[in-house]
Amino acid sequence: MGRRAGHGLCAGRLKRIENARKEIKKHKARRAARHKAGRPEAGARPFLCGRPLPALCTEYTARRLWFGRFHGKLKQKCTGAAAPECGRAPERMCEGVLKNFTKKEKSWMMYDWANSAHSVIVVTILPIFYNTVAEYMADAASGMTTWGYATSAAMAIVALLAPVLGVFGDFKGMRKKLFTIFMLVGVVSCVGLAVTPQLDFMAPGMAEKVGMAVLALYILSTIGFAGANLYYDSFLNDVTTEERMDKVSTMGYGLGYIGGSTIPLLAFLIMNLILGSGAMLFCLSFAFGLTAVWWFVFSFPLLKNVEQVSYVEREKGAVRQALKSLWATIKEIFKNKEMFVFLIAYFFYIDGVNTIIHMSTSYGDTLGLDSTSMLLALLLVQVLGLPFCLLYIKASERFGARVMVGVGICIYMCVTVFGFFLREVWQFWVMAVMVATSQGGIQALSRSMFGKMIPDKKRTGEFFGFYDIFGKFSAIMGPALVGLTSALAADVMLKNAGETRATASEALLAQVNVDAAPWGILSVLIIFFIGGGLYFFVLPKYRKKKG
Repeated sequence: MGRRAGHGLCAGRLKRIENARKEIKKHKARRAARHKAGRPEAGARPFLCGRPLPALCTEYTARRLWFGRFHGKLKQKCTGAAAPECGRAPERMCEGVLKNFTKKEKSWMMYDWANSAHSVIVVTILPIFYNTVAEYMADAASGMTTWGYATSAAMAIVALLAPVLGVFGDFKGMRKKLFTIFMLVGVVSCVGLAVTPQLDFMAPGMAEKVGMAVLALYILSTIGFAGANLYYDSFLNDVTTEERMDKVSTMGYGLGYIGGSTIPLLAFLIMNLILGSGAMLFCLSFAFGLTAVWWFVFSFPLLKNVEQVSYVEREKGAVRQALKSLWATIKEIFKNKEMFVFLIAYFFYIDGVNTIIHMSTSYGDTLGLDSTSMLLALLLVQVLGLPFCLLYIKASERFGARVMVGVGICIYMCVTVFGFFLREVWQFWVMAVMVATSQGGIQALSRSMFGKMIPDKKRTGEFFGFYDIFGKFSAIMGPALVGLTSALAADVMLKNAGETRATASEALLAQVNVDAAPWGILSVLIIFFIGGGLYFFVLPKYRKKKG
């Protein structure tokens, strides 16, 4: 009896244990099924490493999660992001200005942060240094004129190569490789520029050699900068959707202003203030070297996190076929009247924008304005750049990108007219604020407008190659027009004074160059009139026909 009772008790216990094991197995199976479907189990810890973030975001709206602030309605949408790292609260990943952007979008935008140092330090400070070197040259030609020709030469090289580079960038796996090559060309050129201020350019015969070295390195850095930007622009379709393109593109420019442009320039100005004007050449070397390091280091997020999604498979004879298809692409652009008219309009109005960017400090230096004051004004442009880019994002969401690009064209027309009458430093500051309102917005929205027009997303590199042709060839025309107009105006003034460049004194030549410079700037207005006319009056007709 006892043994049977004990045996019955043991058997009952074993049965309960077996049933518990079955329940555990069922529980684990249900849990695994829910985990796979992206639904958290009731009562379980809702935030698990490796869970898809969109699935978690769906649950945020229905459940109170372990961070109490986000129970109830989830206010922000999270789209397409990877699973967050273990232990990191989701709200920490979405703080600040970039809270609504994915990891790929933020990594892509960081390259604007990286290369904007070149846009400020090399494009705006280097002309001032070159003008200083030019004063010791035997040839009395205006430094502004020579700089305009050098800029045009650099842009011509890039523009001629752009379509072919775009074709190669469309092949699978090639876009990032070519991007890296051109980025390194720009970085190494900036390292070379860091050496030039330490050369004794004041010694007899050295000014010409140093000047040529500066121009050659400037051209190389510009080729690297523009070539890398071609592939950077092509990545835009790989990192975001067409609906978010305006926002992502404009925010990229904004990051460039607040970080890549402001911090290196601020470091240069602080060093110059602390060490004094006697250490200006050392400060220049530091600034060019910092530009190289800054550009190189902050390119890593794009290299690590952004991959080429749209591509063309590389097969036997694919390169030859792709090169042959360039003519077909040209005909395709001609047939797409909206794209063609936009590119022609862009060719002119962006030329005016690039000319103002490249020639502003050279123009101010020719007029005899204080270099430190001009650099502080440029720092103001960078500080104001992000707020105005954010304003352009909001305005484009309400009024559309096309309207806001038109606003930028009108503002730049006013900048050109104002620049003609510029004579004092305070006027340069006013012009800097006017430029800051639209410099980033007009470029960013133009880029996203074109990205939306591309019919075949697999050939974004090829189409952006032609986009770069129009942008870079326009950059040839503007600076060359400024240099040519300034030179012609100077010749007319010398002729009226009964002198030539060979017979005039150095003082007279210097004064004539100052008086002729505003006419060079005013000539940019012609370019804006042509581009604005096409944009405002011709482009809308083809947009309506397409609609």
